[in-house]
Amino acid sequence: MADQNQCSLDGKKCVPCEGGVTALTADQVAAMLKEVPGWELANAGKAIHRKFTFKNFKQALAFVNKVGDIAESEGHHPDITFGWGYADILLWTHAIGGLHENDFIVASKINLL
Repeated sequence: MADQNQCSLDGKKCVPCEGGVTALTADQVAAMLKEVPGWELANAGKAIHRKFTFKNFKQALAFVNKVGDIAESEGHHPDITFGWGYADILLWTHAIGGLHENDFIVASKINLL
């Protein structure tokens, strides 16, 4: 059943968010987290985070470049920290100071990498 939920997020497109909408509630976030395996709450529940590991710097860089392509395509950009053998991805919607469905859409698409 999680795969069906995952697919529903994968097929969605981020919608522009300039503020003026409320962040997801804690219950909504908990439900959405189930749809993006490996992601965890961060920043007191206002963001989601996942760390990816790789065999070397080149693989981490290739992954980060693919994440960048997703971010540009969706118009929703994570904070990325990476180095030799790792990439940390942090997602939240800056304009609302919390989580929005867009964060989970991007997380879902990153999970497909």
